[in-house]
Amino acid sequence: MSFKDLGLSEPILKAVTEAGYENPTPIQAQAIPLVLEGRDVVGASQTGTGKTAAFALPSLSKIKPIGKPQILVLEPTRELAHQVAEQFETYGKHTGCKVALLYGGVGYGAQTEALQTGADIVVATPGRMVDHFYRGTMRFGDLKILILDEVDRMLDMGFLPIVRKIVNLCPWKNALNKPREEREEKFKLREFADRQTLFFSATMPPAIQGFADFCLDNPAKIEIARREVAKTINHAFYPVSMDQRDDLLLALLKQTDFNSVMVFTRTRKEADQVCSMLNTRSDAKVTAMHSDIKQSDRMKALSGFKDGTYNILVATDVAARGIDISTVTHVINYRVPENAEDYVHRIGRTGRAESEGDAFTILTADELDFATSVENFVNQKIERRKLENFDYKYTALLDESPAKSIRKKRPSAPRRRRR
Repeated sequence: MSFKDLGLSEPILKAVTEAGYENPTPIQAQAIPLVLEGRDVVGASQTGTGKTAAFALPSLSKIKPIGKPQILVLEPTRELAHQVAEQFETYGKHTGCKVALLYGGVGYGAQTEALQTGADIVVATPGRMVDHFYRGTMRFGDLKILILDEVDRMLDMGFLPIVRKIVNLCPWKNALNKPREEREEKFKLREFADRQTLFFSATMPPAIQGFADFCLDNPAKIEIARREVAKTINHAFYPVSMDQRDDLLLALLKQTDFNSVMVFTRTRKEADQVCSMLNTRSDAKVTAMHSDIKQSDRMKALSGFKDGTYNILVATDVAARGIDISTVTHVINYRVPENAEDYVHRIGRTGRAESEGDAFTILTADELDFATSVENFVNQKIERRKLENFDYKYTALLDESPAKSIRKKRPSAPRRRRR
């Protein structure tokens, strides 16, 4: 199947071709026709499966520029909002539609101007979205498509009450108050209600399911291998004594032939400490990114990591969801994540666009329960490894961990563009 088979508009197909995309991913092949039909959609998909294009391409195919918000996309973090806005601009560059990006931590001036000069697509974080409504700069009367992305992350961050408020501000679907039989008949006749809602989440806990029931009408459901680690990622645990964590991190970096590395920590304070340690004890070019850093500096760190100014980015889970940097060759978890699903999201920053990647997780005795949870979540036993030529202090964790050299970076091959 090619993108031409999915029913996308000619301007969107032209942008897809120019972006170098060839064939749709599974979630794109399933979601795009449903969105074009007007169906509400629930998409459960792991990171790196191309879900942004799955909702952006068909949504853009359904609108023409009128200078008023027709598509609203809500994202949990500023970085995700920025990235998704860039993708809408790329996919919609031949449509004439304009994109406004709204998020907190910066002034209102440029955002207000973007809305007043005629934005057809608005990508926003929830708090700033409500701020613009109360300031009178954002109105929902012409909204056709509401997209809720990374909803489980919004739940984690406590955003669901404010997102519910935003949903109530959007045009309500005429079909919601009609009997089920009549609703189903409307879908058969393609007489769709006022607002189409697209709902994407990596996981669907009960709280999320209840929220989906509130937002959506007779949705089509798509689930794409949420708990699997991508086959392009070579990942393992590296056990070590608790007081050698920093030394092992330095040794892993020294023995690794990398282009760029993301190092994940649990806390903002820990991210700063690791960043400072690496800048002091290694020759790497290191920067940090977390929510205590002001937005302009976060964007500089991310931009510098993308363009090679920095080759190591130390980050909290603010960067684990959706940040798309296809050149990341390695991920290192400084600690085993407390939430098992974060393991998949973190290591999913590498091995993207069908390229191979490596993920190392430093494991100490106090984290065994977290490691077990990760293995249960991904339904596989994760290999334990010792790093060759590292002067280990004894820990029982090493007894079943064979020594193994780090796989050297493969010779560069032509990269396929990210979907």
